[in-house]
Amino acid sequence: MAEKETADENTIYVGNKPPMSYVLAVVTQFNTSGSDDVVIKARGRAISRAVDTAEITRNRFIKDVEIKDIKIGTESITNQEEGRTSNVSSIEICLTKKKSKKANG
Repeated sequence: MAEKETADENTIYVGNKPPMSYVLAVVTQFNTSGSDDVVIKARGRAISRAVDTAEITRNRFIKDVEIKDIKIGTESITNQEEGRTSNVSSIEICLTKKKSKKANG
């Protein structure tokens, strides 16, 4: 059960904010909590923002981060008002810090 809680702490849920808000959250997660892995999760229209978040983090802010795993899937969501069920695409992007190799010298 502790593994699930740890995974939850390292998860960034992407919604309607600009991608830089989530980039800040990812960078903060890597730097302050000392995490080696951070998972970015999104559904539906937020998927492109999640991809942007991962790429901006990797290319501009933390150069030694790489994509460890990407999971895609479909989630069934029930509309509260109408009671209809609809399928929504989802993505999980797992980022990990590369292990630093010290050069001999």
